[in-house]
Amino acid sequence: MRYVRVEFEGRLRDARLDEPDLAELQVTLLDAPFLQGGSPVGSSLRLPLSALRAPVTPGKIVCVGQNYRKHAAELGKPVPEEPLLFLKATSSIIGPGDPIRLPPESERVDHEGELGVVIGTRMVDVPARDALAHVFGYVGTNDVTARDLQRKDVQFTRAKSFDSFCPVGPFVETELDPADVDIRVTVNDLLRQDGHTGDMVFPVPVLLAYISAVMTLEPGDLVLTGTPAGVGPLAQGDVVQVTLRGLGTLRNPVTTRTRHSGIVGG
Repeated sequence: MRYVRVEFEGRLRDARLDEPDLAELQVTLLDAPFLQGGSPVGSSLRLPLSALRAPVTPGKIVCVGQNYRKHAAELGKPVPEEPLLFLKATSSIIGPGDPIRLPPESERVDHEGELGVVIGTRMVDVPARDALAHVFGYVGTNDVTARDLQRKDVQFTRAKSFDSFCPVGPFVETELDPADVDIRVTVNDLLRQDGHTGDMVFPVPVLLAYISAVMTLEPGDLVLTGTPAGVGPLAQGDVVQVTLRGLGTLRNPVTTRTRHSGIVGG
């Protein structure tokens, strides 16, 4: 089943996606959020694609770094012996078609296409063999990163958390094998990343078990599982597309962000 979030009559509504290929936005609205078991109500509606919004509003975004060997190599980093975790601000989320805004503080902002995992039920110390039973579904994501600030700051918070640095969408798919997903990223229709989730250092069940031993994962939380090799810079005027087999294409234009107030050092 595929679920989306749309703007309808001035409100955000969760809906079932009735047109599987998003050639058009054909949906049936739900009587409650899909994470709460909402059921379809009324007839199927045809809406403009511009009505799509980010399909999730997580309590937290947990990310995994260097989870593909070739990506670790292109960063000049060793392959981690255990998952490398960091958090990304939830305020960084945007939806399909929303602009990624390049901040003036950074001279190098990279795309990172990734498989996102949407948690369905609470996870505390869940073993890997049981982890996928707690997953609601999967979604395409782009872990946009200010690479120069990541290197400068050592830790990742600022580099990963600028507003608009977490595009998510276009829909959440409940039926997917997370170990068999192709990930392709293009910028202005030129291929940048071409990977497969089967190449993860730590597969999704292992990641979820590891994370749930550190922190409780709540329904709706979003886990970004790492990016394959080929990350590269974005510039004003670019259009970046993240395509995951079975999860559609997440398309976002790139603009610049104007700073209206000074930055105070500290």
